[in-house]
Amino acid sequence: MGTSNSQPEQHPNPELEKPWRKFDRGQKEALKQKLQNFSPSDPNVKDIKILVAGQVGAGKSSFINSIESVFQGRICSRALVNSSAVGHSFTQKLKGFTIRSGDRTLPFVFKDIMGLEPEALAGSQPEEIINAVFGHVKDGYKFNQGQALVNQDQHYISDPTLSDQAFCLVYVIDGNTVQFTDDKLIDKLKIIRHRISDRGIPQVVIMTKVDEACPLVKNDLGKIYTSKRIKEKMEMCSTTTGVPMTNIFPVKNYHEEIDTEDNIDALILKALEQIVQIANDRLLDCESY
Repeated sequence: MGTSNSQPEQHPNPELEKPWRKFDRGQKEALKQKLQNFSPSDPNVKDIKILVAGQVGAGKSSFINSIESVFQGRICSRALVNSSAVGHSFTQKLKGFTIRSGDRTLPFVFKDIMGLEPEALAGSQPEEIINAVFGHVKDGYKFNQGQALVNQDQHYISDPTLSDQAFCLVYVIDGNTVQFTDDKLIDKLKIIRHRISDRGIPQVVIMTKVDEACPLVKNDLGKIYTSKRIKEKMEMCSTTTGVPMTNIFPVKNYHEEIDTEDNIDALILKALEQIVQIANDRLLDCESY
């Protein structure tokens, strides 16, 4: 009888030997304390405003809820989320969300905006996002697809102050589908990035749904920076948006959990710390003009 020379199928190791980005999962309380003690560099600016934009269904409203969940120690859902995949933005109006820690209100506000869609007249338009970043749009403005906000509108601020402006644009991308991002959506992103970069507004990418994007991370969120797949997805995000890797942060939003978890909290807090620092650096630049 002959012997078989077949060998077991070899699968490439999905994990790097060591983390490619330094991250201390035990820093949750230190990060939380640092953010609770934060105050804007300009005493005339009460809070740092941060605009959150993104693909429909990527989890931008869930990201805002997850931030508050970390500080409250329970699952929060002030920014309404639609759980059904309808393909269109559930958020219809511009709304600012303060972040509370216990009874305290922290000095940063997240502005939730209608999701971006590939179709020319669907979802929020690049010009509306640009206007919102520069502080021209009041809370409560309902996005009118196909018709941009004009000077005469009651929700238009013709001469915004520093307190009206956003000092960082956070773009939320679904890490599970980043490689399939529509070219038309990319074109909208490029318009926004070019216009706000001309005015020195920094951008950050939050890459969500990392547990769906990588089985290794689904089993152990602590392996997020040893996962080859997550690193590849982040590199795709950087290539797609033009945002450098240093400003891209993978997170898992609270979605099906009923209690907060330290590993999820630590990733969200680290992303938030960087967002707040980047935004405050922009405020410092404004003060020097």
